[in-house]
Amino acid sequence: MSRITAVFVLSLVMTLFGAFSAVASGPSSPEEAIVALKEGNIRFVDGRSAHPNLDLERIRDTSANGQHPFATIIGCSDSRVPLELALDQGIGDLFIIRVAGNVCSTDEIGSIEYGVDHLRTPLMVVMGHSKCGACTAVAEGAEVHGSIPALVAPIGDAVKAVKAHDHSLSGDELVAAVVEENVWQSIEDLLMKSPDTLKHVNGGTVKVIGAVYDIETGEVRWLGEHPKQSAIIAAAGGGNPHIATADPHGEADAGHGAGHH
Repeated sequence: MSRITAVFVLSLVMTLFGAFSAVASGPSSPEEAIVALKEGNIRFVDGRSAHPNLDLERIRDTSANGQHPFATIIGCSDSRVPLELALDQGIGDLFIIRVAGNVCSTDEIGSIEYGVDHLRTPLMVVMGHSKCGACTAVAEGAEVHGSIPALVAPIGDAVKAVKAHDHSLSGDELVAAVVEENVWQSIEDLLMKSPDTLKHVNGGTVKVIGAVYDIETGEVRWLGEHPKQSAIIAAAGGGNPHIATADPHGEADAGHGAGHH
């Protein structure tokens, strides 16, 4: 092999390796993924977003080498909740499902399973947000039409749980409580209806957490794992004695939902 050929081959190998590394590098554990998202949101709120992985090189890398996101997120369709921007992440970093009310029904769960099982994201986040229109409509019993009633039906369970805990809530306080409870409801629906996700949670390769985005400040309040995760897993038929109920003073930044005290 001539010296010129050898140099060319070496250069090609290094280029390909560099491209793969650029795409595949990133958080590889649930804990690392949570830190990356928290730090990204802090940068966003502080007005010093890094805007990573948004250049032409990243576009070419992900096109040639596939996507390797480090988190799967289901959030609301609300245009005021720009998830990639709010978490300061770029192309290929997050696998995102958006649906009004961040509900977890069949279609959404199927998409989540693609992210968790096929793309192997170590973290799955259910992201609610303040002043959610879907939660407001269900909480206030607003009249909705077309396909919307079926879409927001799962939120009804969250409303019932909140009112059972404190029937005196109304207005903004009621909506805020329903928003958080709906995050827990979506996590419960996911774990109960998705054996694939449950398998990864039981194996410790995936963590499922809740969060709420504040549309007034841009800040994300991290709720942590479902406070009754162990009981839900057991009810779903995937009981694992090594999985403990989430510590409300650990991962979470605030108290858990009204229906799960």
